[in-house]
Amino acid sequence: MTALYVDADACPVKTEAERVATRHGVRLYLVSNGGLRPPANPLVETVIVPEGPDVADMWIAERCGPGDVVVTGDIPLAAKCVATGARVLRHNGERFTEANIGQQLAMRDLMADLRAANPLGQGGGGRAFTKADRSRFLDALEREMRQAKR
Repeated sequence: MTALYVDADACPVKTEAERVATRHGVRLYLVSNGGLRPPANPLVETVIVPEGPDVADMWIAERCGPGDVVVTGDIPLAAKCVATGARVLRHNGERFTEANIGQQLAMRDLMADLRAANPLGQGGGGRAFTKADRSRFLDALEREMRQAKR
């Protein structure tokens, strides 16, 4: 049966994910290291994992598979989930696939190297999350849920 997994630490679209999961009647797992208020929705399970590097990622990657949808901004986690056959989205609605995950991993590594080589530590963070990103995410999640349930 289809499930929706959300890498919930710093996730800007938890409410939207809950809305779509409820509409489709699927179980939603909000996985984090803590700090989440459990929703009253019986379809939503808040999973608090122990502190530690990538513990939430491992929890998701070990459980997701074909027919599931995963929401994450973490590219290594996305690669693991794509490998299991899950459908994977970023918070802005962009889809991770077998065709693009290798390039995404390479770009992530390149950017990490560039940041490490910056001796002054200057440079901005990512761009702000916009209403357009939220709308794109909702459309993409709806599409992925329909595909996953087939």
